[in-house]
Amino acid sequence: MSVSTLAADQSVCAPLPVLGRDVTVPLVTGGEVTYAALDYAASAPALQRVWDDVAAYAPYYGSVHRGAGYLSQLSTDLFENARRTVAEFLGCRDGDQVVFTRSTTDSLNLLAAALPAGCQVFVFETEHHASLLPWRNAQVTYLDAPSSPRQAVETLERALAGRHVHGPALVCVTGASNVTGELWPVRELAAAAHAHGARIVLDAAQLAPHHPVSVQDLDVDWVAFSGHKLYAPFGCGVLAGRGAWLRQAEPYLAGGGASRKVTRRADGGVDVEWHDSAARHEAGSPNVIGAYAVASACKALTEAGFDTLVAREQYLVRKVRDGLADVPQVRFLSLFGDDAPRVGVLSFVVEGWNSSHFAAALSAEYGIGVRDGLFCAHPLVRTLLGSDPQTQGECGAPEAAPGETSLNAIRVSFGAGTPDEHVDRFVSAVKELVRDGARWNYRTQDGRCVPDTSA
Repeated sequence: MSVSTLAADQSVCAPLPVLGRDVTVPLVTGGEVTYAALDYAASAPALQRVWDDVAAYAPYYGSVHRGAGYLSQLSTDLFENARRTVAEFLGCRDGDQVVFTRSTTDSLNLLAAALPAGCQVFVFETEHHASLLPWRNAQVTYLDAPSSPRQAVETLERALAGRHVHGPALVCVTGASNVTGELWPVRELAAAAHAHGARIVLDAAQLAPHHPVSVQDLDVDWVAFSGHKLYAPFGCGVLAGRGAWLRQAEPYLAGGGASRKVTRRADGGVDVEWHDSAARHEAGSPNVIGAYAVASACKALTEAGFDTLVAREQYLVRKVRDGLADVPQVRFLSLFGDDAPRVGVLSFVVEGWNSSHFAAALSAEYGIGVRDGLFCAHPLVRTLLGSDPQTQGECGAPEAAPGETSLNAIRVSFGAGTPDEHVDRFVSAVKELVRDGARWNYRTQDGRCVPDTSA
């Protein structure tokens, strides 16, 4: 479907209401402009629906579980109903557990702590650090970046077939890259994992806000995602999936709520009987509002319909790519090729520009918020850029001064709440900066380019 055809379909082109859509920001050149939030891959703005639901509940907020008061009982019902809503959203199987965490990173670290002894982990070097780094205490095999979805499956199959120890194994894979936006062949990778006796966890942080995710249809064992990327603030994440490893593991946190029974022994020690449910890994007072916000976002996206959301997002992707197709200085990054299916996440470099300088100019001179650097996926971005790790600063902060080419990238990302105007302004701003250069002077401060206001 062409951009013009999509644009004629108003049901496709209507963004969902989000907070901040009318916020204005100052420009360094003078005046103000409506802020164009194009950094959804880091944190998406809250859906208005989510904010309204949370505001309506807030006066009734109370601590959950075991409270005799009305507000505590109400909050408990809301918290557990949120768990059921998330399970429905993810198409969980009977018996699957939904554990509320702080984020995708927290979810995957929880699973890493629950690995059986001797477990082997297989993870592509292309993963976000949240799914690349938690497995340090396991036997980890890092797989090279594939150049196609088919090669990804073949690489995994060879690695699993070459195992010398046939104990427990886990594959960790992303659903959509936080750098290129490309969709990974999750169903095929899950089939390969299971054919070789391994289990698989899906990092759906970038997939769940853009595409339907079904544990059953994809046949994954676990899925992890973050509320703050799903249009739900308040710092809540989810780990959902099979309960066996989670029930057998020591609690992720030891404390109240995770324990069913605690008794003193005659020798002065303490015996603890832990819960077998999701509560085993939810010690302490849980983030009720965060869980409720996630559930509200799940309902809102389901009701909006992913077919419509996906169609609109593809329309915006084409706007960006077609709009910049005649700018040879702009090079988009890709593993699987420019035509590979992707979500609304695009990373690129601009010839002759320091990425931090370019991103700073977009913000200061046009009111456009994007991201620059290595996007917490250092091995992947360095592979795509062919860069030397020694030339990078901490966390990908550029060491080059304004005007010098740096070995980092710029990322533009959008989603269900992005209006056409924001994308149109971004395309026009990129073209203008490439053609005319920045209108303001910039300097390096703490490893980043910022407007020079000293004059």
